[in-house]
Amino acid sequence: MDGLFFVEVTLAGLGSGGLYALAALAFVIVYKATRVVNIAIGEFLMMGAYVFYAFAAGMAWPIWAAIAGAVALSAALGALVERVTIRPMLGESPISVFMITVGLASILVGVVELIWTADQRRLPEFMPRAPVMLGEAFVAPKVFYGFWVALAMALFVLAVFRYWRGGVALRATASDQGAAYAMGINVPRVFSLSWAAAGAIAAVSGVIVGAIGGISSSMGVFGLSVLVVVIVGGLDSVAGALVGGIFIGLLEAWAGAYLGGEYKLLATFVVLVAVLMMRPHGLFGTREIERL
Repeated sequence: MDGLFFVEVTLAGLGSGGLYALAALAFVIVYKATRVVNIAIGEFLMMGAYVFYAFAAGMAWPIWAAIAGAVALSAALGALVERVTIRPMLGESPISVFMITVGLASILVGVVELIWTADQRRLPEFMPRAPVMLGEAFVAPKVFYGFWVALAMALFVLAVFRYWRGGVALRATASDQGAAYAMGINVPRVFSLSWAAAGAIAAVSGVIVGAIGGISSSMGVFGLSVLVVVIVGGLDSVAGALVGGIFIGLLEAWAGAYLGGEYKLLATFVVLVAVLMMRPHGLFGTREIERL
């Protein structure tokens, strides 16, 4: 029985880790291209979930259309934020740009509470609800399907940025902005592309997270775990986002199951401190990263 319990806890941790990895991917894309630490990633996730709620529940759109609309509007929000608040700050100190994203997080929470209030809401059901059994181990259906959606989305994003022309431009800009300019790449447009992509990815994450646990104006707390993931994995590492997400998801699940729910965040931040002491640039990050 203990072995079965461990397997079930581990599977739940993998489900959470997949969502962390997807949201962390949105963070890393922005950082790689612009060197901006977007502390508001959790609030972007929250906005995507609420836009989906507005389309699916408020306007009674089909689920597929509501998801597409949420992704499109979140991408547009990301591009708008980059153009209006981030681009004018180019050349300023990293802490100044960081504080812009802190303020942005508060603004997004305020917008949500003004429109929808702070009350928790449930998203329309759109995932299969039949119990999922892997051998003798039970997996919550929303966690199971959410993990596969997150994995498919992460692989899709990696393929896009590996083979699509815009993705190649983003990777070139991330490697060397000066060389990218010299090669004729429109670097400001790449900045907008990275923020738009981050907004779209965050929207997908938000819809999945909201489908599992409901939505509220406090959803941005999810971003704290995502921040731990990217710092542990490396702020500029896609591989670090994916591996770090799974690792933190498993760690939280094991700590919550065997030590108690109040130890979940404690365990992750203990690991965070340990990693920073041994490898300040993260497990997979480059040594040139500057810490705030």
